[in-house]
Amino acid sequence: MKALRDFLSDPSLKELDVDGTERLDLHGKVLERKKMLREVFVEFHHSFHRLANRYFKVEGLEVELGAGIAPMRNSYPEVLSTDIVYGNHLDMVLNAESMNLDDQSVRAFYGQNCFHHFPHPDRFFAEIERTLTPGGGAILIEPFHGPFAAFLYKRLFKSEGFDMHFESWETPATGPMNGANQALSYLVFVRDRKVFELKHPTLEIAHQEVCENYPRYLISGGLNFRQLLPDSLIPLIKVTEKLLSPLKRVLALHHIVVIRKKL
Repeated sequence: MKALRDFLSDPSLKELDVDGTERLDLHGKVLERKKMLREVFVEFHHSFHRLANRYFKVEGLEVELGAGIAPMRNSYPEVLSTDIVYGNHLDMVLNAESMNLDDQSVRAFYGQNCFHHFPHPDRFFAEIERTLTPGGGAILIEPFHGPFAAFLYKRLFKSEGFDMHFESWETPATGPMNGANQALSYLVFVRDRKVFELKHPTLEIAHQEVCENYPRYLISGGLNFRQLLPDSLIPLIKVTEKLLSPLKRVLALHHIVVIRKKL
């Protein structure tokens, strides 16, 4: 598997230090040449917007945590993006656990593949309890825990693990991007859901769903691997996604969790 991973790795990222300051610049260049992946990110933005309108019937700020190279504000300019200063992902983590926001001022938080990098999830939950207006919430897109995702995530990423049996929500991270447990959303919102509800009684898990655009995400190679098929096949791949919809809980790579602050 290591040989296959090395072969599929994007050659432009060969010397990438995932904790280094050049990561965002290099990933930005990868995204520029990948129309297929850009479409996937835009669809994530639309999912955020759709679910916020469905579940958060209140007024307030909309804030994206760790916006990175594909910020939601590109699709929805009203969203405030907390950018990663100088490529330092830790800045995003610190903001998420100690936010410079007024009490009950936020309608919606959005986080794409950032929650599993928070070393102290309970601090994040305490902050959203403080800053969310009642009826508002947070929407997280995170690695899914289905059979294919669990198989893939354990083997593809050298800097992050995928441990569905890890006892603690807190992981011994060795750097801003190193040491994260990509199965964190499963641990908190599925395996330990009752624990989450007891620890944070003002928060509720209002909704969970599986993302269906995993064929395009996988074929695009994401931000770290080679694209496997040309963009000209995007329409055909979208048809394939529809046909594979009944198998999404087996094959999907991402899921969405909607957390709402109780009225």
